[in-house]
Amino acid sequence: MNYKKKLIYHNPLSCHGDVEDFVLEGSAKISFEGGKMRLENAMDASNGQKANYVLWCPEDFPSDVYIEWDFRPLREPGLCILFFAAQGKNGESILAENLAPRTGEYVQYHHGDINAFHVSYFRRKEPDERAFHTCNLRKSYGFHLVTQGADPIPGVEDAKDMYHMGVLKKDNVVKFYVNDLEVFSFEDDGETYGDLLKGGKVGFRQLAPLIAEYSDLKVYEI
Repeated sequence: MNYKKKLIYHNPLSCHGDVEDFVLEGSAKISFEGGKMRLENAMDASNGQKANYVLWCPEDFPSDVYIEWDFRPLREPGLCILFFAAQGKNGESILAENLAPRTGEYVQYHHGDINAFHVSYFRRKEPDERAFHTCNLRKSYGFHLVTQGADPIPGVEDAKDMYHMGVLKKDNVVKFYVNDLEVFSFEDDGETYGDLLKGGKVGFRQLAPLIAEYSDLKVYEI
């Protein structure tokens, strides 16, 4: 990546104090084993979408950014998503009081009153996802699958180390990386799937019964 980067946010995600200002939508168990944030569903997975959740970083970030974090899956099945460039449909904060309450159920995020990109990775929930591993980029409002690429992360049994994840959003381009390998690239024309998205918040989403660890969240202005 040949862009000049300026670090504007760094959170090690190593203890409860690091996420005391984060906003949880839905129910989750958040712990810190070995100095890494561990996320696990608090409701039984038999509750379906009600058992899933989103954890928002409270910061608002500019439009042109590079977001990176470290990730390791500990239990399958499940699925992980990073929301980014997330705002209310009228440009307000994703956490504005005038927006409808959200409780982690996916439809609230792609057909609610917000706009966002969502990259889904380590998709091991449904049988077809387990049989053919991809990383997907969707854009909302709407459930627009705009691009996808092959997922290089192995199953839990072989995932021994943290994987370095990266999202680039620059002008109308979005790229996704795993261990510096480009997984996909998308060029938004600002018409086919709605207006170009600008800045906004970042949020982690997990589908039950997945357990995963996260650390070292950084955001750079490009």
